[in-house]
Amino acid sequence: QVQLVEPGGGLVQAGGSLILSCTASGSIFSVYTMGWYRQAPGKQRELVAGISGDGTTNVPDSVKGRFTISRDVAKNTLYLQMNSLKPEDTGVYYCNRLPPVQRYWGQGTQVTVSS
Repeated sequence: QVQLVEPGGGLVQAGGSLILSCTASGSIFSVYTMGWYRQAPGKQRELVAGISGDGTTNVPDSVKGRFTISRDVAKNTLYLQMNSLKPEDTGVYYCNRLPPVQRYWGQGTQVTVSS
């Protein structure tokens, strides 16, 4: 059973940076496409970054140029570097496979961006 744990959230001022990490209990990052997701208050969960098994990354226009996804396969860790944060980036951030697998949803980590 793979578990995904996402520490690293917090409170940051607009324009600031934060890096999130996601550690897996098994070696999945080199095999599966993985994603970072966020759920803002009152909104549906959305994908904010993805990385394929071969390392190809993709981010939506809403975070392009600000968010970078990366991974350390040896450490079974996925990262999300977030720069130039905006209040609308506030939400709970999760990692999961892409497309997501229900049993892999962890508790997520809260990111709050103050204006």
